[in-house]
Amino acid sequence: MASAAIRSEDATTEELRAKRKRAVALGYRILAAQRWGDLGDGHISARDPERTDCFWMLRYGVSYHAATVADLVLVDADGKLAEGEGVINRAAYYIHHPILMARPDAVSATHVHTGWGTPFSAEVRPILPISQESCIFFEDHAIFDDEEVQVQSTEGGRRIAQALGDTRAIILRNHGLLTVGPNVEEAVGSFVHMERVAEVHMKARDARPISDEAARFAQADLVSHGAGKVAFWALVARHIGDASVVD
Repeated sequence: MASAAIRSEDATTEELRAKRKRAVALGYRILAAQRWGDLGDGHISARDPERTDCFWMLRYGVSYHAATVADLVLVDADGKLAEGEGVINRAAYYIHHPILMARPDAVSATHVHTGWGTPFSAEVRPILPISQESCIFFEDHAIFDDEEVQVQSTEGGRRIAQALGDTRAIILRNHGLLTVGPNVEEAVGSFVHMERVAEVHMKARDARPISDEAARFAQADLVSHGAGKVAFWALVARHIGDASVVD
């Protein structure tokens, strides 16, 4: 995990690019370890540190459990292949590019169809502070209340970005969950947290939320060290082991 130790502010452009690409490949393997994305129904992006209107993601057709850095492709602002070999996931371009362009603070976004996030999204209701992890998203998520579950243009992605605003996550009505982060690890780890939050909301139908004050207190502590990033590396240790397997 040597690349994980490189601080972004100290890294060269090449080191930062390599770090982000490795995190993307590991992120796809994390999704696979949760048994998500078996149908290819998801995507993780990482903004290129030099060509900031371009992003890296897994080329279409690679099983998430086998993702490697060599399987990543760079997608340009027009949705064309800028680097790498393979087919581009068009849905990923339509969603991720507008979000990354609207959010200069965001490096990465994560979306995949899941067993709890998708049904929760169909209820079109907000996350309430009914569990510890729920507090991470308290007052820091949005709802995309739109019937466009088959996003087929960057215009659809721009509407998602507009609904997302400056929050860390969005519930896509009848579609599922999406998270963003200042790094790939935070976006992926936050997504896993959010899926667990959706599960709690679906199972605890008569839950009693904690107070807003208590939720904000918990949130401040949980996010102070990067809850998503901590979760990401815990998942790597549990399910992947040697991070260099994706190199």
